[in-house]
This record gives sequence, C-alpha cells and structure tokens, in this order.
Amino acid sequence: MKKLNLGFTLIELLVVIAIIGILSSVVLASLNTARAKASDAAVKSNLTNIRAQAELIYNDDGGIYTNVCDDTQFIQRAIIAAAAAAGIPAPVAGDYDIAKVGAVGTATCHATALGWAAEVPLKTTPTGFWCVDSVGTSSFQAGGSTLPAGDIACG
Repeated sequence: MKKLNLGFTLIELLVVIAIIGILSSVVLASLNTARAKASDAAVKSNLTNIRAQAELIYNDDGGIYTNVCDDTQFIQRAIIAAAAAAGIPAPVAGDYDIAKVGAVGTATCHATALGWAAEVPLKTTPTGFWCVDSVGTSSFQAGGSTLPAGDIACG
C-alpha cells in the first residue's frame, strides 16, 4: 500500500524559518546603517544652509557677525533641526554663548563681530562633529569638539 506524503516535515519548516530570520537580520542591520548615514546628511545639510543666512545677517547688521547665533528665525532653527537629526537634545540659550565649550552630545554656535562657527555631533560618529564657519570651512572634526570658548573657526 502506498502512503501519500503531503506537506512539509517539521524539520523543513524550521530550516525555512531559520533562513528567513537570518536574511531579515541582515536587512535590518543594513537599514539601520542607512538611517544613520541619512541623519548625518541631514546634519550636514542643515549646517551648510546657515551660511547664506549668516551673510544676510552680516549685511543687515553693518558688517558684523555678532548676532548670527541669536537669529531665531533661521539659524537657531537650522541648528535645532541638525541636533534633532543627530538624535541629541535641542540646543538651549547657553549653547549659543561664545563662552560655551563644545562637547559630545551638544550642538554649539559661537559668534563675534569678526566671525561665527557652529557644530553638531554626527550620528555615525558620536565623538565627531560637523562644523561650519564664516570663512567657508565645512568639515568633519574627529575626536571631539573643536570649539573651545571664544573660538569662531572650525578645526
């Protein structure tokens, strides 16, 4: 008498489930890396875009940069958006003070009459910062903040 086998064995089902689990973990790991890189791109974009606004403030204020970090219409919003993209708390008033020392986990903006600089940590490198300043620098700073108190230049 012939016995007709229909369906799959338990072992076959477990092997298929294991393979699906391995493939899904690889896909999720790649997705998290892509999200972190996208966050870094948002930080860079937001900080790079403040350069044009800073020049408008410079012209409106008679050739000085003193009020660049105090601009609540655009520059502070761009820095807050960059901080949000990096997954750090929004900057507070003290983070825009020239005496503030840049630190891991905080966004910082310094401005004097002669220039300005702003930096935000990156998501893929928490101890690294993206920094932009009034002389055109827009660069990655590895190993921590490059904005000590009173500094208005990246690097």
